[in-house]
Amino acid sequence: MLAQRLKWAVTTLILFGVLILAVRAATLDEQGQQASPNSYTGVSVEASPQVFSTMCALDAAGFGADESTLAEMPERLALRADLLKMQGPATEALRKFYREHTLADPGETLSRYLAFALVVGPPPDFQFQVDPDLLPPDVLALEGFQGILVNFYKEAHLDIRWARIEPEYERAAERYQGPLSRIVTLTHAYLREVLQHSHGASFTVYVEPLAGARTTLRSFGDSYGVVVGTGPQLPLDDIQQAYLHFLLDPLPVRYREQVRSKSALLDIAAHAPRLPVEYQEDFMAFTDECLVKAVELRLQHPAPDALESALREDDESGFILVRPLVQQLQKFEKSQLSMPEYFPDLIGKIDVVAERKRLQSITFAPAAPSSASTFDESSSRNQASLLRKWLADGDNQIALQNGPAAAAVFEKILQEYPNQPQAMYGLAIASVLSGQAGRAKELFEALVAAPSPAATAPAGSGGAANPEILAWSHVYLGRIHDLEGDRELAVGHYQAALDVEGAPDSARVAAQQGIDAPYKAPARPNDNGTQQP
Repeated sequence: MLAQRLKWAVTTLILFGVLILAVRAATLDEQGQQASPNSYTGVSVEASPQVFSTMCALDAAGFGADESTLAEMPERLALRADLLKMQGPATEALRKFYREHTLADPGETLSRYLAFALVVGPPPDFQFQVDPDLLPPDVLALEGFQGILVNFYKEAHLDIRWARIEPEYERAAERYQGPLSRIVTLTHAYLREVLQHSHGASFTVYVEPLAGARTTLRSFGDSYGVVVGTGPQLPLDDIQQAYLHFLLDPLPVRYREQVRSKSALLDIAAHAPRLPVEYQEDFMAFTDECLVKAVELRLQHPAPDALESALREDDESGFILVRPLVQQLQKFEKSQLSMPEYFPDLIGKIDVVAERKRLQSITFAPAAPSSASTFDESSSRNQASLLRKWLADGDNQIALQNGPAAAAVFEKILQEYPNQPQAMYGLAIASVLSGQAGRAKELFEALVAAPSPAATAPAGSGGAANPEILAWSHVYLGRIHDLEGDRELAVGHYQAALDVEGAPDSARVAAQQGIDAPYKAPARPNDNGTQQP
């Protein structure tokens, strides 16, 4: 639910900033040995009962998966047909929940449920493996699904069905073993990096035939999960890219000062129409993505003409750091250092002045018509549908913890639909992620002060009188006032939340807890993952 995304965002405010991934140290492989994934702690390919159970629930609910992926899995195909015919109270509750949480884009609907499956433990309990206060918005949007899945798992006897079907999944997973081994060996050999046992990091490829051609990557702290399908063409490029993110994502965070010293280049890149919105104001994420692209190119060893064509395309798309990073990687290849050791030099030797001069002659490519971030003004005949797409785009940036990018989307919505309540919620979350706590507080206050629906919002877009939005806004304002030491105002907001007719039970429980005792901020994690007061 939208309000639950705010729970995650306000927790971020309480922690005084977005959580930073724990930095993984890496050492040089002195013996130069190449090994299989099992030699690197936490790297594996497997079938997941959690993912299987979640997809079974979607089957029963009527999700339109591509059955052609089950051609070599007759037991799974038969199960899908059985699940579509199931009857029972748990199944009916599941179908009702699914109808109420279906998005316009089937791919985004699937992505939410797969994200859920990647953060819960095994059946039959499906307990969250992440602190509930730190769950991402796309998982919080499925509030209540955990209990529904527990009941459906029992009613459908999925434990028995999994025991019968697991061999089919294991055979499908075996197809990935060799390719993943080659990816790991090649990548570690190039980066001269070894994942140590003590790091606690994990990279898991989960095989699920009904994922189709869509590859879903989610990372929670140092745990990276990739859900892949079982079609004839394995998505090896997607897995390679995901594994590079797994190894390289911590480096810009570890060497943030060196990275920020080059941030003036984002002023140029941000003008590229094809640069995804999540990178336009986040230089750390922009640098990380450019580094992954650059390493991918070096691993592919393209011919000179092909390399130049790829670099030109990256420049025209706004990924202007790829070219200088490729140049610096050529020097890295001649060194004896591992990538974590060499990274400061890799970034430090990028000449901002020279790059500015080079980029004066660059003509950025026009926006692609199919770009997810393109606001198509010609679709005004279906404003409600378009608004949902914009909101989904903003929600996606929130899920990526990209405050500036999310703010850009929600501000665009508010220009077209002033006071649109869901956009105000989203902008409040984006403000928290951007460290603008005061702005977030103002937005919450505006939501509780003006509960009437915005006249300019299209039909069906929701209104500020939505009891869920109103109740949770009071709860969050109460928590903020508690943290500011103003107990009287805090209790007033908690009571106001209880007085909202139609407020969800979760908001009422939170409000009552706030009345019973002042809200206290959780301990704030250090960069190394330990807790500090």
